[in-house]
Amino acid sequence: MKIATMATGGIGGFLAVRLTKAGHQVATIARGAHLEAIRNAGLTLKGPDRGDEAETVTPWIATDDPAQVGPVDAIIFGVKGDALESAAKACLPMIGPDTVVVPFLNGVEAADQLLAVLPEASVANGVAHISTTIVKPGVIGQVGTFNRFVFAERDSRASERIDALRTAFNTAGAAAPATNDINRDLWMKFIMFSAASGVTAAARCRIGDVLNHPPLSELFRAVIAETAALARARGISLPSTIEKDTWAIVQGLPRDMRASTAIDLEAGRPLEIEWVSGAVRRLALEAGVPAPINSTLYSVLLPHKSGQGG
Repeated sequence: MKIATMATGGIGGFLAVRLTKAGHQVATIARGAHLEAIRNAGLTLKGPDRGDEAETVTPWIATDDPAQVGPVDAIIFGVKGDALESAAKACLPMIGPDTVVVPFLNGVEAADQLLAVLPEASVANGVAHISTTIVKPGVIGQVGTFNRFVFAERDSRASERIDALRTAFNTAGAAAPATNDINRDLWMKFIMFSAASGVTAAARCRIGDVLNHPPLSELFRAVIAETAALARARGISLPSTIEKDTWAIVQGLPRDMRASTAIDLEAGRPLEIEWVSGAVRRLALEAGVPAPINSTLYSVLLPHKSGQGG
C-alpha cells in the first residue's frame, strides 16, 4: 500500500517504521530538524521491546510538501488538535477517489472536524492506544510495549479499504483489531484520557503518584465517572462496568507514565486542553449535563494553553 503519515510524530513515526519494514511505501510528512534527520539518517524507533536495539528505516518519501507525494491509499492523520485544520488542508493533494484518512488524535471530535475540510467519503475514524513521542529529531521513542490501533468507517460498517489497512497494520506488528462500534471505542479511551490528561497535568504528577495518593485517586476516578456520564448522555453505548474497568486499566499502567498534556506543560508547549477537559466542559453544556471537575481542570490549565509559563 501507499500510505502517508500526516504528520510523523509519535504515532505517525511508530507506524511509519513498522509499515516501511513490512514493505509498504510510506511517505513521511514532517518539517524542520525532524525532517532533515529523517532525510539524512532515516527514521528510527526505540523502545523497551527492542532492548538496546533500534529499528531504522528509509521512508519511500520524506517531505514537508504533500503535493510531492500525490494520491495515496491511506493517510494516517496524527497531529495536535490545534493543527487539525491546516494539516487537513495540506492533505488535499494526497486524496484520491478511494483514499481513506484515519485520524488518531486526542479527543472525540477529530473526524467531525475533518469533514469541514476533506471529502466526506475519505474520512474514517480511529483511536490509538500507545505511548510514543519524538525523543530527538529522526528518533521516535516508545514507552511500554503495548500498541493498539482501532479504526473503522465513521458508521462502523465493513469496507475493503479498512480491511486492507487493518491487514497492513497487523502484518507489520501494529495491533489493529476489528470493531463494530468505533464511537464506543473512541469514548472508552477518552474517558480514561480525560482523567489522565487533566490530573497528571494539573497535579504535575505521574500515574504512580495518582495510585499512591488516595485523594488523587479519588479525583481521577471522579473524572472517569463524569466523562462516562457525558458519553451516555450523548447516546454512546458504553459497557455498564466502564468506570470500574477503566480504573483497573489505570492500575496496570507503567508508574512513570503521564499524559502528553503533562509533558507539554512541563516543556512549555501549547496544550490540547480544548480537545480534552475543555471538550468535556463544552459538550456537557450542549448535552445539559454537569461536568464541574473537568471544568475545574480546564480552568486550572487554561493560563498555560498557549505554552506560556511552562
